[in-house]
Amino acid sequence: MLARRVIACLDVRGGRVVKGTRFVDLRDVGEPAALAARYEAEGADEICFLDISATHEERATLWDVVRRTAQRLFVPLTVGGGIRSADDVAAALRAGADKVGINSAAVERPGILEAAAARFGRQCVVASVDARRRPPSAGGAAEAPRWEVVTRGGRTPTGLDAVAWAAECARRGAGEILLTSVDRDGARSGYDLDLVRAVTAAVDVPVIASGGAGNAGHVLEALVAGGADAALLAGILHDGHTTVADLKARLAAAGVPVRRTA
Repeated sequence: MLARRVIACLDVRGGRVVKGTRFVDLRDVGEPAALAARYEAEGADEICFLDISATHEERATLWDVVRRTAQRLFVPLTVGGGIRSADDVAAALRAGADKVGINSAAVERPGILEAAAARFGRQCVVASVDARRRPPSAGGAAEAPRWEVVTRGGRTPTGLDAVAWAAECARRGAGEILLTSVDRDGARSGYDLDLVRAVTAAVDVPVIASGGAGNAGHVLEALVAGGADAALLAGILHDGHTTVADLKARLAAAGVPVRRTA
């Protein structure tokens, strides 16, 4: 069995790492390059750098900040936010990214996934899917859960079914799905396991569970009960509630294969 990954997420706004709840109420938690180096030293398998305001502000990603962060790292770096074209993917890779996350632009122009995969290889292409649970229809309290794709930092509903959209992203060339529950983001109440299971069953590429990690048990659930290939974490690391090393020790003790640090 392949080792499961623990990925540290840096949500960046204005060159600083921030964290909030459900994409709002953001607070400053540090400098990207320094935090990335710290999490790598603790054993993070990858770092995910998301410029969370680039798309909303209709500007390019902060490439100078990406470069400073990439220069500190030996583990893979995924960069997302403000990626609108295959040329933007190229710019991210030149700045030091190993993989590039595409969210809003893929919904608006799905061909960007195919173009990026054809030009750089699907291993570089991460489809970021932000999903919000839909309320049950009238009289449908027992119906199966459904989720809608939202874009532009969770601001814009799209009408797309999240599970079907994730599957389409994989068909169009995405090598991974970064799946974020907007409802659980920052709440630390656990990942949306129904969502994670639904998407892992629908795609044949790795799925990264995101949104809701509050403790090691939640990470274990996402990887085992949810079937995710990786778990993304932010707030519980930034606030010092745990470390990547402690999380990996707990996962290994539970029988989950992980890459251990020396």
